[in-house]
Amino acid sequence: MAKKEQDCPAGAPLWMVTFSDLVTLLLTFFVLLLSMASMDPVKFIQAKTSIKDAFGWRTKAAPTRYSLPILPSPPVAKFSPIPQETAIKYFKRIKTDIELTKIDDEVDVLKRDNDSIVLRINDSVLFDPGKATLNPSSYPLLRKIADIVRPLPMTMRIEGHTDDRPVKSKTMSNWDLSVARAVAVMRFYNRGKLFSIDRMSAVGYGDTRPVVPNTSEENRAKNRRVDFVLRSNRLPAGAGGGQGRAVPF
Repeated sequence: MAKKEQDCPAGAPLWMVTFSDLVTLLLTFFVLLLSMASMDPVKFIQAKTSIKDAFGWRTKAAPTRYSLPILPSPPVAKFSPIPQETAIKYFKRIKTDIELTKIDDEVDVLKRDNDSIVLRINDSVLFDPGKATLNPSSYPLLRKIADIVRPLPMTMRIEGHTDDRPVKSKTMSNWDLSVARAVAVMRFYNRGKLFSIDRMSAVGYGDTRPVVPNTSEENRAKNRRVDFVLRSNRLPAGAGGGQGRAVPF
């Protein structure tokens, strides 16, 4: 008598159910990590440069634009210029405080217009050549600047500048470097809670705004700098400024 053929069980093996659950959980976990991560422009530029140099991609790349998420913010009223007498008083106070804290050898105090003061620092004080990571030796200087400016009703725009010579790494432009350096200073202030994020901004100009012609090594050294541009943040009478939300740094 012929042996009765047994029916095969329907569906996949039972271990596949457990395995599928595990894969789904892992996928969800990594998606969650990605959604919580924030892009660091400075580290991104440095990582991109290192990878391209390692693989020998030495062709000159066009300047790259990086976009950060912008959260909606209510409109803010325009700043009103402060009286000339008040601007002069702030200028003298800042200059005196810088001399008293003994950082006048590293910081130049300049008056740009009626309500704008510039604190100028040579790039070698803050960064290594071609780098956008702050030297730890510059931390005390930056803290002193914040202590001097913070009590005043002023905003601070951090500007990065370079000379006209291309960065040694062919994959990073002068514009990339100037932006990354300005952001590095701004992030240092924000993470250390040294200066309010809604009173700061960062911008990089590359080699487009030299203070002197790039005709000698001495002049190029003067053009490689970080400028702290201070302006009055006094609002017009009756103006309402909303509480904006800032992108985390």
